[in-house]
Amino acid sequence: MHTLQTLLNAIQFDALPPAWTTLDLARFSQNKKLWDYQQAALQNAIKALWKYYTEETVTERKPSFFAWYRDQQITLADLPLGKKRDQATLLSAYYPLQALAAPTKGAGESVIAAEHFVNRLGFWMATGSGKTLVLIKLIEVLWTLMGRDLIPQNDILVLTHREDLLRQLREQINEFNTLGGLYIRLKELKEYAEVKRSFPSLLGHQEITIFYYRSDNLSDIQKERIVNFRNYENLGRWYLLLDEAHKGDKEDSKRQHIYSILSRNGFLFNFSATFTDPRDILTTAHEFNLASFIAAGYGKHLVLLTQENRAFRKDEDFTDEEKQKIVLQSLLVLTYIHKARQKLCEAAGAELYHRPLLLALVNSVNTESADLKLFFAQLERIAKGELGRDAFSRAKNDLWQEWKAEPAWLYEGTHFTPDQSLFISLTMQDILQAVFNADSYAAIEVLVRPSNNQELAFKLKSTAAPFALIRIGDTSKWQKEMLAGYELVEGFSDESFFQKLNADDSTINLLMGSRSFYEGWDSNRPNVITFINIGTGAEAKKFILQSVGRGVRLQPMPGIRKRLAALAATKSIDHWLYTQAKPFLPAVETLFIFGTNRTALESVLRELDQEQAKEEGIALPLVVNQAAIQGQPLLIPTYQDAGQPLIDQRAPRKFELPQTELESLQAYLAYLGDERLLLAHHNLAPRQIGAIQKSLNATESYFNTAGGRKFGNMNILLPRLTHYLDILPKELQGFKSVENEINHYQHIRVMLQDVEELRRKVKAVQAYQEPTAQKALLKERFQQGRLDLDGYTAAIEQLAQSSNEESFTPPRGATLKIKHIATHYYLPLLLSEEEKIDYIRHNIQVESEVRFIKQLEAYLKTEGNLFKSFDWWMFSRTDETLDKVSIPYYDPTQNKMRDFHPDFVFWLRRWNDYFIVFIDPKGMRIADYQYKVAGYQELFTDPVTGEMIVFKQNDLNVRVSLALYTADANQAPLAYKDFWYDHPKSILQRFIHS
Repeated sequence: MHTLQTLLNAIQFDALPPAWTTLDLARFSQNKKLWDYQQAALQNAIKALWKYYTEETVTERKPSFFAWYRDQQITLADLPLGKKRDQATLLSAYYPLQALAAPTKGAGESVIAAEHFVNRLGFWMATGSGKTLVLIKLIEVLWTLMGRDLIPQNDILVLTHREDLLRQLREQINEFNTLGGLYIRLKELKEYAEVKRSFPSLLGHQEITIFYYRSDNLSDIQKERIVNFRNYENLGRWYLLLDEAHKGDKEDSKRQHIYSILSRNGFLFNFSATFTDPRDILTTAHEFNLASFIAAGYGKHLVLLTQENRAFRKDEDFTDEEKQKIVLQSLLVLTYIHKARQKLCEAAGAELYHRPLLLALVNSVNTESADLKLFFAQLERIAKGELGRDAFSRAKNDLWQEWKAEPAWLYEGTHFTPDQSLFISLTMQDILQAVFNADSYAAIEVLVRPSNNQELAFKLKSTAAPFALIRIGDTSKWQKEMLAGYELVEGFSDESFFQKLNADDSTINLLMGSRSFYEGWDSNRPNVITFINIGTGAEAKKFILQSVGRGVRLQPMPGIRKRLAALAATKSIDHWLYTQAKPFLPAVETLFIFGTNRTALESVLRELDQEQAKEEGIALPLVVNQAAIQGQPLLIPTYQDAGQPLIDQRAPRKFELPQTELESLQAYLAYLGDERLLLAHHNLAPRQIGAIQKSLNATESYFNTAGGRKFGNMNILLPRLTHYLDILPKELQGFKSVENEINHYQHIRVMLQDVEELRRKVKAVQAYQEPTAQKALLKERFQQGRLDLDGYTAAIEQLAQSSNEESFTPPRGATLKIKHIATHYYLPLLLSEEEKIDYIRHNIQVESEVRFIKQLEAYLKTEGNLFKSFDWWMFSRTDETLDKVSIPYYDPTQNKMRDFHPDFVFWLRRWNDYFIVFIDPKGMRIADYQYKVAGYQELFTDPVTGEMIVFKQNDLNVRVSLALYTADANQAPLAYKDFWYDHPKSILQRFIHS
């Protein structure tokens, strides 16, 4: 299923007019920058706004935007009102209602056309992924675009549903304001009239006032805290930023309608970690939910253990020994991670990652047989050394039986591999030290702060450092009933242990509690979560997903929140550090989950995976072909803005402007007379003023007065004309080795319920090795006596059965070819030879590309293929929606710089001669290839001879070539004969004698 994100990803951000893209999307505050996925979210929001506000009038925008959805096969359903008279009454004042015509079921009932709700987009982002930072940065984006007259001057309203979230919003805005650029003022919605009287314009110099309110206090009635939205309706001209967009109760539908009404002539931005409404899913502009967050390397891996907390179920009779065993297992896992982290820090010679923490989350707290009491009772027995017979060895053995089978990481298709020697070495003494901060068994005593009735801390009498914390709504009943007879130590600290949980000197290793703290707190420390008697209802599902979302955060080192493997892959850290830490990473980078009912818990966690499969697919990442790279550089060109605008090199496409407005423009500039007034009134740079004057001195070359839109206002016309004339072409900056510029193979998505067969075949093809070399190796090992006859025979038979190609055909689906091409950048290559496939993303299925691959494979099998003339070569398919491999060119039809993304890039080396060959299979009837060829020639060929320029890169002589590939190159126009090819051999021939 396509979503708004699908459409936006196909639009290159850099292809937008410069006024829309010249924003700093990275900096948030003095000490904080947005991650790449957060910046990508903002880029997609800008693309959507650009697309929506391309239409100048309000009446044109929604139909045009809706038609764009429809043309791309995205179907937004009309809003049925059924027989809900109150909703029909509410909405009919703002939207035209349409009757369902007979004989349709429900005839006589009303609907509102879907196009009325198209001015919206969603940010589907995991808990902990920084939604609030994106929301605040979006405010700056809106302010900037309003200041440039690119979008209407509307007020901004932020709604969220809890006081702690509003408090967090204030804190983050205060931090944002320290940057020294835009200053954001927060005002409650009730102050709207007063603010509007005091400040005629919301847009002061470098300052904006935005409004906020509790979303659950917005209604169609007026009470003390409940406000009637009609008093602030503002003709629907709000930019409305809605946090936790899915949140609501029985009035949820009414509130969702109110949000749409308030933004009907503005724009609605939905933020949530859990979208369920089909409209929200389809209008998602950026998806980075929990599964994506983990797959991209920003969160811990997830392991759902089969060891169950069933011993705590109230409907079954289990002994204390069974309960003790499950508690011991959670402590064993915590201790294992603690020891692994110690070894990691020793190996790396630095303090990395976090000290692990165990969360025990329960359903009941203060009932007679409350889950928290049962868990705490077993914890106390363990602390005292009151262990059942063989309890420790049974708990350890049962856990190892599961671990040695390498349990799967959820959402990833890979597995957790434990360190057997480290696990086997664990003792009760290790648990005492790692969990209880003690060297010996002892009774527990309670640390109480009279001023804080939400938390209790615990320590052993044999040590001074508290090891555990209970965080619940009210601890007073717990103290009276559960802790009677315990030694209480009052006034132990002026600070909350909970607030200091992330501090370096916190000694808390175990946090127990209910739902009172699963939202509104942030920690990298959880490595183990044990859910006790948490159900599967709607609220329980949200609780599980939110608490797991809190637990997956990590921070290997200050300011860095990504797994080390992902950092090493992009060379963001020293590779030596990664090598030293690698053996211990599976432990510290995994969140282990225990549940009372594993099946029920798995259904909740898999629900997200299934939603991912239904909407965006299950991830099927492929692997880089390191064996074929052989240490050679995979060079690609990099570019930078040229020093002079395009207007100094050539006349761009003419600017459409009615003759009357052209005359008004000339009169206005003559009236001002002084360039300094243009600088002061319109903030134009001298270079921009010069470009305008140059165009007005030759109006017949730069203006098309036959038609065009009317601007009617110099404050709108001058920025648009400036942007039009201010195009900066690109120039070659240099060459660099591929890092993450080719990454589409990491984003393969499969929209199937079951992908295990496909995964198996992909792995089999990935593991394929050329038979001749393998047979020689096996023979050598056999002759050396390192392999007996049976083993040798079996290996030869297995080798004979291996294949460099597999086929996969799902029920009622087209066949996918899985190919091992030894010199391709990643393995395997996925393509459809017969027809387009709709169940997988980012595979090869365009007919011309498939034909090229088949011809290349056939040519590689020929005895004298010219690839053998090179010392080394490789190639890679590229994906224009994700990869950053391109050739910039000027598109006169749009009067903008665009990026040409060839479908394949080849690297060839012979001695010190190095060739980068861009190959793009396409039909010759696509006329814009001429502009792309021109862009290539300007950058990479000599303007006099037409020969490829030789660039020096270290000891290499680098040349860049472009080949357009078609079925019949003889049909190419004479002027472009050198760029069209129809066989791999003809492409290579030009390099043999270079």
